[in-house]
Amino acid sequence: MATLSAQVADQLRDEIASGRWPVGGRIPGEHELVRILGVSRNTVREAVRSLVHLGLLEPRAGDGTYVRLTSELEAVLVRRASTTRSCDVLELRAVLEEHAAGLAAERRTDADVTRLRELLRRAHETDHAEMTALADADNAFHLAVVEVGGNELLAEVYRHLGSALAAVVAELAWDEDLAARHNHWHTALVDAIEAGDPVSARLAAATLVQLTRRAGEG
Repeated sequence: MATLSAQVADQLRDEIASGRWPVGGRIPGEHELVRILGVSRNTVREAVRSLVHLGLLEPRAGDGTYVRLTSELEAVLVRRASTTRSCDVLELRAVLEEHAAGLAAERRTDADVTRLRELLRRAHETDHAEMTALADADNAFHLAVVEVGGNELLAEVYRHLGSALAAVVAELAWDEDLAARHNHWHTALVDAIEAGDPVSARLAAATLVQLTRRAGEG
């Protein structure tokens, strides 16, 4: 049977996972948690400490404890991605996105296509010189493609890796030719998904990652 502190940690984890305690927000103070949960101060401290160790919470001296990540899976993936090579991150991205693109072509709805077209428009309107904004727009588009594929676990893994993937894109240098080809294959990917063509969708997804790798070599 789980200890009382473990049970309390599960309750705190539920608050984080539900979004009631959002990432970047401060959780209730120790006295408030004692009152809300009806347990001792030591139990609360042990529970909070365990979530700090997992990487979900971050204590800030004199300012309380803040939500850092939403799940243990996210904590593990973010920590691991931050210590690996950019090329390894991109290879993992290729594996995830190729498979997801094929699924998206098989399972998309008209509403999905409309959403992808809108995200694609935003990505194409973002100046390639504004790398942080471009990385965010690019990540939002590719996450949407993965979500359209309908595999919830794959989408969760990709979502948690989003910051690492965006960080790689933000460091790239795009020349005009690569930027134009990147935009072209983005459009080709959505066209293939709309046409229900998984082979072409996977090809487009793979080509986009190859172009991203070339930008990193430039």
